[in-house]
Amino acid sequence: MASFVEAAAEIAHEAGSLLRHYFERRVAFEMKGDYDLVTEADRASEKLVVERLSKQFPLHGIVAEEGGGHDSPSEYRWYVDPLDGTTNFAHSYPVWNVTLGLEKAGELIAGVVFDPNRDELFTAERGAGAFLNGRRIHVSGAARVADSLLSTGFPNHNRATNPNIHFFHELAMSAHGVRRGGSAAIDLAYVAAGRLDGFWEIGLSPWDMAAGILLVEEAGGVCTDMRGTGHHLKSPHILADNGAIHNELVSLFGAIWLGRFPHAMPPVA
Repeated sequence: MASFVEAAAEIAHEAGSLLRHYFERRVAFEMKGDYDLVTEADRASEKLVVERLSKQFPLHGIVAEEGGGHDSPSEYRWYVDPLDGTTNFAHSYPVWNVTLGLEKAGELIAGVVFDPNRDELFTAERGAGAFLNGRRIHVSGAARVADSLLSTGFPNHNRATNPNIHFFHELAMSAHGVRRGGSAAIDLAYVAAGRLDGFWEIGLSPWDMAAGILLVEEAGGVCTDMRGTGHHLKSPHILADNGAIHNELVSLFGAIWLGRFPHAMPPVA
C-alpha cells in the first residue's frame, strides 16, 4: 500500500512541477463544449501521469479526465485529474492541483492531492490515516452548522439545470460562511485537514473526488451523497464533512430538495 501512495506522490510532484512552468507562462486555453475549457497544460500533465503510472503499474486501469487512460481487467483502477481547477489555472487564479486516487475492487485504497502553489501534499491510504506533508491530519470539531465554514462548487456545464444556487443561498444564511474555491479536490483535502468543516457539490466526476473522499474518511470524516445515503464515485452529488454536523446538513438539504426554503431570497432593490 505504501508503495502506491509513494509512487502517486512522486508522480504528482513531477506533474505539479510541469504545471508550474505552464502557469508562469499563462498558456492559452480552448473550449471543449460551450463552457468547459482545456489547456495544453492539462494534456501535458495527463500524458506524464499516465506514462508514469503505466510504467510502474502496467496491469492497472487508468481513468483520466482528458481521455488519456486505458481500461484493464485488473481489480486496480487509478482515477486521475492531471489539473483539477483548470478554469482557475487558465485565469491565473492560484487554486489548482494534481490528484490521483486508486481503487481496488471498488474500494478506494490510496489517494494523493498535490497543490504546487503552496507545496502541500495531502496523502491517504486505507486504514492508515491521512497526512499533510507527512504530518497526520484530522477533521474539525465544529458541532453546529452555524459555527461551520463550508465550501461548494458550481458546474461549467448544465448551468441552467443545476439547482445548487438554492443550497448555496440556504447554507450562506445558515452557516458561519460558505466558500467557492473552484477545486473540488482541494476542498475535500481542506475538510480532511480541518480547514473546512464541510463540502458539498452536484455533478462531480470520479476523478474529481476519488482521492479527496479517502482523505476525508481517513481523517475521521464522513462522505455520503447529499441525501445522506451511501456514496460511490458515480453518485450525482456528494456531501463530505467532519461527521458532527452531518445529520444537521442532511436534514437541511432534505428540506431544500423538497422546495422548502427557510430563508427567502432578498429583493434585488
